[in-house]
Amino acid sequence: MSNAFVGKDFKASNDGLKWAKAAPGVIPAWVADMDLRTAPAVREALRRRADGDLGYPVWLDSPQCEPLAEAFAERMAARFGWAADAGSVRTYSDLNQALQVLLHVCTERGDAVALHTPAYHPFLGTLESMGRPLRPVPMVADGDSWRFEVPDLAGCRVLLLVNPHNPTGRVFTRAELEELAEHAERHDLLVISDEIHADLVYEPHRHIPFATILPNRTVTLTSATKAFNLGGIRCSVAHVGAPAARKALDAQPEFVFGSPSVFGVEATVAAWRHGDAWLEETRALLDHNRHLIASGLPEGVTYRVPEATYLAWLGYDRPGMAEVLEREARVLLSDGTAFGPGGETFVRLNFATGRPVLEEILRRIGSVTV
Repeated sequence: MSNAFVGKDFKASNDGLKWAKAAPGVIPAWVADMDLRTAPAVREALRRRADGDLGYPVWLDSPQCEPLAEAFAERMAARFGWAADAGSVRTYSDLNQALQVLLHVCTERGDAVALHTPAYHPFLGTLESMGRPLRPVPMVADGDSWRFEVPDLAGCRVLLLVNPHNPTGRVFTRAELEELAEHAERHDLLVISDEIHADLVYEPHRHIPFATILPNRTVTLTSATKAFNLGGIRCSVAHVGAPAARKALDAQPEFVFGSPSVFGVEATVAAWRHGDAWLEETRALLDHNRHLIASGLPEGVTYRVPEATYLAWLGYDRPGMAEVLEREARVLLSDGTAFGPGGETFVRLNFATGRPVLEEILRRIGSVTV
C-alpha cells in the first residue's frame, strides 16, 4: 500500500511509527499522524536552518527575541480574534510535557481533574501516573452529534479541556464553553485547555479559544504538530493566562523542563506564518474524507461526522473490535478502550490519507461481519 503515497502530495516513504507498527499487509490508521508530505514552507525553513547557523539561537540569551511566542500571538489574533499576550507564552517539547509540568507545579497528588470522556489516552495516563484522580465529564451520543452534562465538580482542582475534542471531533459552542466557565469560577478551577486541533475545524463550526472567555484562569496548550503534520518536531507552546500558574512556573529552575530545539521553533514559525495555503488544501482533503467514511461504512457501525480533526470515532455493539479488524480486515485502528470511560465499544480511525487508501480501508472494514 505504501506505493500509493509516492508523489508530490504524499510521503515518498513511510518509516515512522504509524507504519512501522503495522504488520506486512496491514494498513495503519491508528496514531494521529498524516500520510501527507510536510508543507513546502516548513521544508524550506528547515533546509535553510540546516544550511545556516546551528549554534546557540539568539533567543537563548534574550527570551524576548524568541520568534515562537510572537508567531503564536499573531496567529491567535488573525485566526480567532484573540489578543494573546506573547509575554505569557512558555515553550515545551509537546503538549503532554506541558500538561505534566503544569500539574506538577500547580496541583498536588490527590487533586481531582475534570476531563471529558472518552479522552485522549495519554492524558488519562498522565492523570493516573501522577495520582490526579479523574472526574469524568461524559460525552453522550445525541442524534448526529455529541453532548455533555457537567457533573458536580466539588473537590476538583483542574478542568482539563480538549477542544476540539479528541476522539469525538466535537467543537464546543460558546454556550457550552460559558457553562464550563461558570463551573470553573464556582469551584475555583485552573483550566488547562488543549486546543491543538483548532486549525482543523470544518465549516460552519468555529473554534473559540477558552482564554477569550475566562482569561485569568486559563492555560492554553497548542502546537503546529497536528494541523501541519509535525509530530516528530517536538515543539509546543503554553499561553499561561492564569497568574498563579505563571508564578509557579517562573519559580522553577531555568532549564529543568528543557525547551524546543531550533528546528522545532523554525518549523513551527514557518507553519504558522507561511503554511496556510497548504493547510487549506489539506483541510479540503480531510473534509472530503470525513464524508466519504459516512457513505462507506457497513450497517451496524455508528459514526457521527466529526466537526474537526481527522479522526473518526466508530461505534460497534461490542468491545475488542480493533483486534478483530486488525486480524480479519488487516486494518490497524486505535482501540477505544484506551480512551477511558465510554470508549469500550469504539475504535478510532485516522482518515488523513489518500482517497485510494481510505477507500481500501473502508472496503476491508466492510468485509467484517458486525
